[in-house]
Amino acid sequence: MQQLAQRLDRLGTETAFSVAQAAAAWKAKGNTVYPFHLGDINIPTAPNIVEAMNKAIADGYTGYCPGPGIPQLREALAEDIGSQRGIELSPDNVIVMTGGKPVITKFLQAVMNPGQEVLYPNPGFPIYESQIEYLGGTAVPYRYLPTDAGFAIDLDQVRASITPNTVAIIYNDLQNPISAESTDAERAAIAQIAEEHDLWVLSDEAYFETRYEGVSKSIASLPGMLERTVILYTFSKKFAMTGSRLGCAVAPTELAGVFSTLNTNDESCTTHYVQWAGVEALRGTQEPVAQMLDVLRDRRDAACEAVNSIAGMSVAVPQSTFYLFPDVTEAMERMGYTEVGEFASAALYATGVSFCTREHFGRRQPGEDRQYIRLAYSGIGSDDIREGLGRLREWVESA
Repeated sequence: MQQLAQRLDRLGTETAFSVAQAAAAWKAKGNTVYPFHLGDINIPTAPNIVEAMNKAIADGYTGYCPGPGIPQLREALAEDIGSQRGIELSPDNVIVMTGGKPVITKFLQAVMNPGQEVLYPNPGFPIYESQIEYLGGTAVPYRYLPTDAGFAIDLDQVRASITPNTVAIIYNDLQNPISAESTDAERAAIAQIAEEHDLWVLSDEAYFETRYEGVSKSIASLPGMLERTVILYTFSKKFAMTGSRLGCAVAPTELAGVFSTLNTNDESCTTHYVQWAGVEALRGTQEPVAQMLDVLRDRRDAACEAVNSIAGMSVAVPQSTFYLFPDVTEAMERMGYTEVGEFASAALYATGVSFCTREHFGRRQPGEDRQYIRLAYSGIGSDDIREGLGRLREWVESA
């Protein structure tokens, strides 16, 4: 038998898709499913963006294009990202990619040698840990602590986790899965740590524009941080373009050049006509963005109200993203469950409500004694949110 590469043993996955498979199987048997498990968006891409993509195809933009992205898109991204964050960017800082995920991989390829350590949030997007370990690095998790407003980074743990072998920190403000948002003080503390220890920073800003109150801020805008920070940007969330696979890295020019070379090695270029859709998304009307935020805000409010009405469940109202990370410890105890995965499976079959759990977002850290689930409300309407979580409430409170 031929052998496969040993590195594959270190490759993880986005485990939310396994929950989607279980939900699909249950639905295929004729059952109603309320899909809170996957952060996709059931709102169509705006017509003007679709028209721009179709026009680009009709105009023949179906061949190769520059590896770092077409100039028109890089210029539009530099202007938009820079103005939103109060930083000076040029097109040379922007490298277009096939969504946000490749930014994670290429960042690690560029700054981390095998055996070196990278800090990452846990709970957090599972691809961070997967790619650090797959590429031969050591993944060092840092945790969040519950607060009245949601969650805060355990800064003492971050500081204690840094060694001479640490080269980078992955920082996801407006966080998936827990919707945590840094205070100004917390963001400044992460920046100070990065500067003191000369760390690269990957700032995952996928949800920078997906917010309902307040103003988003980027760590890259703090003094001294633009030179050591890579911003992950994606069209998926803001413009409901998850299937179009379009995003970019914003990086210091030397690192941007490395990303461009990696693009050439990996996929040659991002789909040409999709990039023209991206230009229209940035330059065209922003009314569909505002309309989508209104829809998502209504869903957030419906979900938060419903969750907080369930005995033994509680969640703070987040100002951004489209996720809730409620504490379900007392609800599980009420029903006699000790494993949150068992609780989730039972909930699916008893109520049709499908959701991920804390375990889908990284290995549980020492000292964690609370139980959490993640509810994504981007792919389910407000009426179904109320109905599904109403069924969940009846099930929990029947125990």
